[in-house]
Amino acid sequence: MTRRSFILSSLASLGGAAADGAAHPDVKFHRKPKELAKDATTSDWTRFLGPTMNAASPETRIARKLPPPLVWELRKGTGYTSPAILKDRLVYLHRNGAQETVECLHPETGAQLWQMHYATKYKDRYGYNNGPRASPVIDGDKVYTLGAEGVLHCLALDSGKVLWKRNVNADYKVPQDFFGTAGTPLIEGALLVLNVGGTAEGASVVALDKLTGREAWRAGKEWGPGYGSPIPATIHGKRRVMVLAGGESNPPAGGLMLIDPSSGKVDFSFPWRSKSYESVNASCPVQVEGNRIFVSASYRTGGAMVEVQPDFSHKVLWTVRDFGMHFATPVYKDGYLYGFEGRNEPDASLACLEVATGKVVWRQVLEWEETFEVNGQQRTAAMSPYRGTILAVDGGWLALGERGHLLWLDLSPKGVKIQARTWLFFGDQTWALPVLSRGLLYVSQNVPDRLKGTPPRLLCYDLRG
Repeated sequence: MTRRSFILSSLASLGGAAADGAAHPDVKFHRKPKELAKDATTSDWTRFLGPTMNAASPETRIARKLPPPLVWELRKGTGYTSPAILKDRLVYLHRNGAQETVECLHPETGAQLWQMHYATKYKDRYGYNNGPRASPVIDGDKVYTLGAEGVLHCLALDSGKVLWKRNVNADYKVPQDFFGTAGTPLIEGALLVLNVGGTAEGASVVALDKLTGREAWRAGKEWGPGYGSPIPATIHGKRRVMVLAGGESNPPAGGLMLIDPSSGKVDFSFPWRSKSYESVNASCPVQVEGNRIFVSASYRTGGAMVEVQPDFSHKVLWTVRDFGMHFATPVYKDGYLYGFEGRNEPDASLACLEVATGKVVWRQVLEWEETFEVNGQQRTAAMSPYRGTILAVDGGWLALGERGHLLWLDLSPKGVKIQARTWLFFGDQTWALPVLSRGLLYVSQNVPDRLKGTPPRLLCYDLRG
């Protein structure tokens, strides 16, 4: 079956609007994915950090063999986002030239369902990527996107029609931060919650009516925008939103806010941020063991465990200096946190922390020799995941390194073992957690491949076991 006939037959089988999909001019289709195992557990991935926003996937029957087959690839523009997926819709936000582009593709074929553009002038102050940072969020028949300049859109998922939009940075007088707007919005009931950072307007965090975009409440006056995303939690039987705020400010300020989403009332604010001016809070808060929250920051800061009391005040249980996440969010399992910590490549390591005590049980720099060809000559160099990300899935741990390595790991309080490893591409700044939905893995390559010269791409791999 040819690429075109497979795409058309797949789309036709879906019926409705999807049948109108067409081959995307920037998509290269490689192969049809395997059929899902009949007993496989699958899931959508509608928001950042996965179905339950904890970098853990419920999917089963995931293949361990590496490298995985490449299904399709999209030649993309700039940006650090990851896709959101609901059934036969994959939504991706990136930048092409002077426009931010919202793509809606078929998850198995890369066929184009719709596309929407709007203008942007964002320029990174430090010479990094000029594209968007926040990932799309799908909620029912709507999708929400937030650009690098704070332009927020609510779009119809079936057509891309703009239902409402706001310029959040303009509305709340938020100046451009170190690296632009980055935190992915959170759907919480009827609300869309954003880590805005509008301190001049008393709006560190803002909740909007998700159907209209009208403000429901604003909370916090002291801390500017962080780069992490608001995370939902149920604590002492009540819904709460955890936000780690704090970007550019002088003197540096920021920390954890626990907010009642029904009113916007801040239960408490816990200061936790580096004392360095050029630093950010970018790792998301992690709820552990019911009423405890772990927060972490880099730049010689480390982590802290906060216990929420029955009256929703807080108590600091412990702090740890040498478990500081730069932008990845650690993953909790059975009394331990696992994550890649460290500010820069040379000091990055994978570590395991015991949540009861704050003790770092082990720390290891995963390193190996990689042989590759440059201008016809063989080269050998030490490689590592560096500041990678990890996804807990199917009884194992899938790690994506920031230079494009994909690894299956065995993680436990006893240590770490590399079970399988492959090199998908040689590109830096691979910082977004990979997305897993229905046995397919989606990886964002954010810079050109140094060896093969391939441009930035969104890659779809077959992990169906």
